[in-house]
Parts: sequence; structure tokens; C-alpha cells
Amino acid sequence: MLARFLANTRGGVAPMMAVVAVPLLVGVGIAVDYSRANAARAAFQVALDSTALMLSTKEAQNQSKEALQSEATEKFNALFSRPDVNNVSVTPVFSQDTSGSKMSLTGTATVNVNFLGLLGVSQINIGAKTESLWGNTRLRVALVLDNTGSMSDAGKIGALKTATQNLLTQLKDAATQPEDVYVSIVPFVKDVNVGPSNYNQSWIRWDLWEEVNGKCSNTSYTTKTTCVSHSKVWTPKAHNTWNGCVTDRDQNYDTTNTAPSGSSTQYPAEQYSSCPTAAVQGLTNDWTKLNNEVTAMSANGNTNQAIGLQLGWQTLTAAPFTVPPVDPNYQYQTAIILLTDGLNTQDRWYTSASSIDSRQQKTCDNIKAAGIIVYTVQVNTGNDPTSTLLQHCASDPGKFFLLTNANQMITTFGQIGTSLTQLRLAM
Repeated sequence: MLARFLANTRGGVAPMMAVVAVPLLVGVGIAVDYSRANAARAAFQVALDSTALMLSTKEAQNQSKEALQSEATEKFNALFSRPDVNNVSVTPVFSQDTSGSKMSLTGTATVNVNFLGLLGVSQINIGAKTESLWGNTRLRVALVLDNTGSMSDAGKIGALKTATQNLLTQLKDAATQPEDVYVSIVPFVKDVNVGPSNYNQSWIRWDLWEEVNGKCSNTSYTTKTTCVSHSKVWTPKAHNTWNGCVTDRDQNYDTTNTAPSGSSTQYPAEQYSSCPTAAVQGLTNDWTKLNNEVTAMSANGNTNQAIGLQLGWQTLTAAPFTVPPVDPNYQYQTAIILLTDGLNTQDRWYTSASSIDSRQQKTCDNIKAAGIIVYTVQVNTGNDPTSTLLQHCASDPGKFFLLTNANQMITTFGQIGTSLTQLRLAM
């Protein structure tokens, strides 16, 4: 019996387990501690990334170091809350150069441990770094705005002014530096007012204006052609009596942005009786001047979207408008917002909507081929057909907006402003 007892090894596992149990449990505990630390580290990194994005705004450049530190700590703590993590520290650093703005964040913390304490380790240090880049794209926007007579209905001209001034505020706030955002405004009816003070500029053409603005030596004749054909003397009015309106350029310059030089590329003066009260404002970052331009708008006259669109393109790209120089250290994005409440009714040659539309479609195609983003807005309070022309003109279906009441202009311009700001604040 004694011999069998000594030879029996079935009970040998228990002593062995007693020997290895302690280090085995410690090993499992250490694995648990490190797993918890890794989970905390991953959550810490996510929260730090989110904080950097939240701090990446224009206001960052104007904040003191202390204010930026306070805001970073507040935003991070709102995103990251773990009872096993202590000694949290987040340090933000804002910097700026010609390539854009940068928000760098460094964070550190400690994770409490349980089993590692058996080895004399009371905590695990964790840390993370992140940075967010923005503002390396500069923005230039032309606002092509319907000022025709129908805009006086249903509160549309008032809503347009509010919507446009709100948009100007959005664009102003998107600029880190003054040169980051420029805006032009082109109020249009059948004609566009380029400003009567430009009467002596070489890019204005006078033959059409002088044809009907003058006096014949025989008052029976009221045009230059009839006067001269009857061997009478025609005396044109002084050009400084012009009200500032121009009509469409000769075809096909009415669909391009060719700079004025010869007669066909010049803008023909016209004494249109419903000339817009607000003249074209070329690209500027003078926000007071832009807002004053909007305030001056009123509703009168017939609809010619085509001339507004062509001149909007011209303000972004070519003479006679002054286009601020491009800085090679930046990327640039250009956009046109065309808003109208009616279908085309009259231009220099036609009173047929389809004929005017065909001219405008060529302009739209040329603008998009030049890489300019086009937003189109139809304010359809009169149950007009949905404009296939405006749908075609938009850069993509998401940039065409069909509105059915005036106040929708305010929210729509807000949406467009957000879209433009995202182009500008490219992360």
C-alpha cells in the first residue's frame, strides 16, 4: 500500500498550481491594467482630435494664450471623462503663415492601475498629439441679384436684402486675413448699372446711346438715323447725362469674359428708364461698402439674367474691373450666386424667353468650363415653371435651389454661406 501511494502522481497538480497561481494572477492583472490604459489612450486621442477641430476657427488668432488654454481645457473635459484617468493636461498652440492656420494640441494624463501596484507601479502615463490645418484657400464670390419689378411683390426685395447682408457677415467672419475673402455685387434688371461716373471710360460704347439721346435740328426727327437721313444735324446729349446703364455686349462677347478693347467688346451705354438704383460693385473686402450697396437696391424693370451673369463673371476675372492679384502661396476658389424671381423677358435683342435663355446657357457653360462654382436660386412665388436653365447653370444639382416664399432666401443664403465657408476653411 505504501509503495502504491508513493508511486501515485494523480495529486501532483495541486501543489504545482499553488506554486504558479500567484504569478499567473499577477500576469492577468497586468494585462487588464494595460488594456484599460490602451482604451483610455485611444479615447484620449479621439477627444484631443475633436478639441483641435472645435478650436480651429477665425477667433483663435485673436485669443490670448490664457483664453485659448481655458477654452481648450473646457472643450476637452466636456468630451473626455474617465474616473480612472487623472492629471489631465491639454496644451494648445496656434500658429499662422502663408500656407494657412494651424492648431496644435498636446495632451498628457495618468491612468490608475490595480495589479501593477504589486510590482511597485502606481500609474501608467498616456499622451497624444494632434493638429488641425485650415484657411489655406482664399475665396472670391460674385453675387448676381435680381432687382426687377416683380421683386417688389411678396416681400422679396426686403428678404433679399436681409439674406444678402447675413451672407456678407458669414463671409466676413470666414476671413482670417482681409485678403482671404473678396465679394462683388451685380444687381440686374434688363440692364446693369455700371455707374454714371464712368461716362468717360474707354470700355463704354456710345453709338446706341447717341442714336436716341440727342436733338435734331428738325424736331420732327427723334433719332440720329432719321435726322441724318433727312440731311439734318443731330446733336447728341453730353455723356455725363447718362444714367449708368449698359446693355448686352455684341454676340458672342455677351457670353464670354473677354476684356473690353474694340467696339464689339465694349459695353453699350443705354438710358434705360428702369436702370437699377444700385450700381455694380467690383471685388472688394470693404464690408461697409458692400452692405451699403445692398441697402441701395430697389425693385424695377424687366428680367435679363444673362447680362447679370456675364458681368458677375467679369467682376471675378477681367477688366474693366479691378481684380486683386493672386498670391501664389494660396489656393483660390471662385463662385457666383445667381438669384432671380422670374424667367427672362427682355434683353438687347429679344423679348422671347427662349432666345435669351439660349444666350445665357452659353454663358453658363463657359463659366463652369473656367472652373467657377455656380449656385442658382429661383424664387418662385408666382407659380412659374421650374427653370431648366437655372438647373443647367448650377454646377451640380445640389447647387440649384427652388424657393416658394421670400423668407426662404434667408435660410438658403445661409446654407450657401456655410458651403462657401467650408471651401474657405479647408481642413
